[in-house]
Amino acid sequence: MIEFVQNLIDALSLGSIYALVALGIGLLFGILRLINFAHGDFITVGCYALIVPSADVTARLLIGAWNWAALVPAICLIVVVAALLTDALVFRPLRRASSPTLMIASFAVSYIVQNGILMAYGSRPKAVDLWSGANTQIYLLTLRVPMLQLITLVVTLVLMIALSIFLKRTPYGVQMRAAAEDFRMAQYLGVNGNLVIGLAFAISGILAGVVSLLYTTQSGSLSNTMGVPLALFAFVAVVVGGMGNLVGAVVGGFTIGLIVTMLQAYLPPDLRAFRDAFAFAFVILVLLVRPAGLVPARSVFERV
Repeated sequence: MIEFVQNLIDALSLGSIYALVALGIGLLFGILRLINFAHGDFITVGCYALIVPSADVTARLLIGAWNWAALVPAICLIVVVAALLTDALVFRPLRRASSPTLMIASFAVSYIVQNGILMAYGSRPKAVDLWSGANTQIYLLTLRVPMLQLITLVVTLVLMIALSIFLKRTPYGVQMRAAAEDFRMAQYLGVNGNLVIGLAFAISGILAGVVSLLYTTQSGSLSNTMGVPLALFAFVAVVVGGMGNLVGAVVGGFTIGLIVTMLQAYLPPDLRAFRDAFAFAFVILVLLVRPAGLVPARSVFERV
């Protein structure tokens, strides 16, 4: 039982990361119908912003030695600027393009960012020691839990509550929800489309910046493609939870985290190398039963 609870805490921590990434992807999809595969590379940008450009294996921190109260806003600002520049230079000229065109453009942005990091920092992975004290084990009754897992859960909960309040209680949040329901009608009613989309990119950048700090602290190493697996699993989480539904994105993120962690813990040792294959097979079974996702968007119900 203790082992199961320990695995459940691990699953919630991993699911928190996936949920934050899925929120960033789901937010843009809800408004722009953009499946932004470059979102994972925004996370990579936040990670590499911590270190000095170098070809050395051991990276020297650039701003990572700052106090966390200054570091978090600084990294989030850098990622937000990167996200807004991407919108201004790539996605704004393609506003009237189809969803497949936007998706292909996001792949292009992803490869550009990856190769730009490769040119600036070199091809070798970097070892980074960021907030190593956060990996300290603490005791909860008979459980030993890394403090970073609890920090990840708390940060995820705070960000989800803050985003929910923003969307429901502020004028800009209401405009974003209206744009997600019917973008063209919202524009007819006076909503500034570019402003709403810019806000969506900015919020997704903030979420990506927070994930970059949590993920760097957890992994301790950087590579120019480190955000790609996160974006892939988060996209699967968005599909499983329900496309166009932020609650579904969160549910999908925790579901994928639970599946991956439990498979890693309970699969026979010889089959653990095929963990992701089993995870995606389970995802297919879920979608066969609920094609619209676990929490379908309201627009899905309306079409039915």
